[in-house]
Amino acid sequence: MAEPARHLADEILEEIFIRLPTPAALARASTASPRFRRIITERPFLRRIRALHPPPLLGFAVDKRAFHHAQEPHPSAPLARALADGADFSYSFVPVPQPQPNQELLSPWYHRDIRDGRVLLERSYLFGAGAAFTDLAVGDPVSRRYVLLPSIPEEMAVQQERLVEFGPMLGPAGEDGDDTSFTVISTAGYNSKLVTFVFSSVTGQWCVAASPSWSSLGTAAPTWKGISSFSYLRGRFYWGALWKDKLLVLDTRTMEFSTLNILTGYHMQLLNQPGLPYWSTIVGGTNGALEMFTPVGDYRSTSLHHTTQQNNGESSKEWKLKNVIALPPGSLYFTVGATEGFLFLRGAQLVEDSYGLLPKHNSVDFYSLDVKTSELKKVCRATTHFDHPNVVHSYFGFPPSLFKPTL
Repeated sequence: MAEPARHLADEILEEIFIRLPTPAALARASTASPRFRRIITERPFLRRIRALHPPPLLGFAVDKRAFHHAQEPHPSAPLARALADGADFSYSFVPVPQPQPNQELLSPWYHRDIRDGRVLLERSYLFGAGAAFTDLAVGDPVSRRYVLLPSIPEEMAVQQERLVEFGPMLGPAGEDGDDTSFTVISTAGYNSKLVTFVFSSVTGQWCVAASPSWSSLGTAAPTWKGISSFSYLRGRFYWGALWKDKLLVLDTRTMEFSTLNILTGYHMQLLNQPGLPYWSTIVGGTNGALEMFTPVGDYRSTSLHHTTQQNNGESSKEWKLKNVIALPPGSLYFTVGATEGFLFLRGAQLVEDSYGLLPKHNSVDFYSLDVKTSELKKVCRATTHFDHPNVVHSYFGFPPSLFKPTL
């Protein structure tokens, strides 16, 4: 009778733990005894906790290998410091694959995407040497576990065409409740078409999931690179930096591409606003709506124009203005992504010299904006170069003591 009684006691303890008010209180409980920790770190319990307490924003992975944790007075600062102290964002735990002939010049591992505590890592060939596709791995900087992905077979590439751009990203989590499985989706841009490869950790293999021509999408090939800049929302990826008048959309449930016209309704008026409209970012709205934030202005005055489009973003619907949010003056702002109900921005501090006001290269502030409430919070200040604004990835999670290895 002892074993059934113990099982019943575990269920009672789980119901007690689920009623603790904050993840921080749960973290303290997990350190009280090995039994408490076992119950709290079991996957079914963690899924219940995440449904009740969305994971806190802990910081941003920036400039390929740097991690900047949330700082005071941000409410996640204590947990973020613990993450920064305990995790390895240099990815030194991931072994270096043996290079092939003429592939000696390789970069270190650096992040390309982050989701659900996992980091998609890439190791590229410098100066155009070596294979067409880069080395990829999926790692967990907290548990220091990793999976090295096999190379994409060369025969899957478009023959007789040069690869223009390669963009890997983490696929959405599976719906079968298996937290250990994952997918990686890689888009390869050529002059004639866009090829999408999908890796499944279940099969351990790559496959070609889609290969539409640019003409079949009703557009010409992009004139500049932009595959690395994307937003993920409800099973779809959105690329907004390929053209000025449309978004590229990938539905991961059907693996079909489409385009979405953004120069309708209020977005046409944005072209006539004072100040150049900068990068727009898609976020999730209510009742299946798509919403977009676009910074407009300059260092003197920048505002976020919040627009919405109903019916899952059907191209026949016009974009309508929902709100205009003023941003703190004195910085040059870019949107750098959106997830978990937040929009993220980076603002370059400005300094004055003989040429006027210019971005201060070693001082960048990162902000989060609650999409529902429009509340703007400063997350951290980073010492980083103000380069291309699309190498920023938000990191959400629980305290390290609650973190269950996912690989």
